[in-house]
Amino acid sequence: MNERLRSTHVAVIGGGWSDEREISLSSATECLAALREAGFERADLLDLADEDFLARLTGGGYDVAFVALHGAYGEDGCIQGLLEVLHMPYTFSGVAASALASEKHLTKVALADAGIPVPAGVDLPAGAELSEADAARLADELGLPLFVKPAANGSSYGVSRVTEVGQLPAAVETAGAAGGRVLVESCVEGTEITVPVLGNDEPEALPVVEIVTGAEFYDLTVKYEPSELHHVIPARLPEDVYARAQELAVRAHRALGCRGCSRSDFIVTPGGEPVLLETNTIPGMTAQSLLPDSARHAGIEFPELCARFVELALEDAS
Repeated sequence: MNERLRSTHVAVIGGGWSDEREISLSSATECLAALREAGFERADLLDLADEDFLARLTGGGYDVAFVALHGAYGEDGCIQGLLEVLHMPYTFSGVAASALASEKHLTKVALADAGIPVPAGVDLPAGAELSEADAARLADELGLPLFVKPAANGSSYGVSRVTEVGQLPAAVETAGAAGGRVLVESCVEGTEITVPVLGNDEPEALPVVEIVTGAEFYDLTVKYEPSELHHVIPARLPEDVYARAQELAVRAHRALGCRGCSRSDFIVTPGGEPVLLETNTIPGMTAQSLLPDSARHAGIEFPELCARFVELALEDAS
């Protein structure tokens, strides 16, 4: 590491108020340790939810913010907007890309416009309540099973897999419990994979991770179990399908305007077509998280990965 980076003062921002607060704190704590191991001598952890957060951030003499926030206020463009106002460089995507990627329906519109296959779905307004007739109409239009999910949440919070029409109204109520829009989506059957991407102007895909679970989907329980139980790297796919998934992930990164990194989740159909479910702009950064696991298989250990994120943030700001 060069002397400039060694002396860079980094504010690692975690915590906050979202459903993913505890996961965010885990990510932030591990990223802080990794940065110090990489040689950053001046790095501090700041909790967005602390009363003195803003005073510490503005008065700390920080050169760059490492955003380790997930969910509302951290992954949706809010903290990015604050950092823009403060003229402080920060890791990962900017305001517009963060806001776009955090709204699943809008993400799908942008991805489809870029020629990327996405599941069929319907976006319901906040507070929507389904009658039996509405539920039957949706099931007829999209088929069963269906996934029902909050349009702007992460880590599988509020997600239901619906196999019968009668389950649909309750699933919509669960997904909309936080007061946001709800996405009802066709269930795409096949092999579940995820493709991390690194970079700003010239992004590159990392090894594809195949996700193997005994659950109906990659839910909260599975996500935070040891990675070796569920991650197969590289994914067991035909060479052309593997390359296609990487190409689509890079295309999604560009279409949404991401920078630093992204991680796109796909289902590969039995016919070999990767269908993109969503793109994460601040993937999990714990020991068992998907992106760090993929990076390790590419020869990038976690401290180097975190250092690279800081370098990409400073590169983008220069």
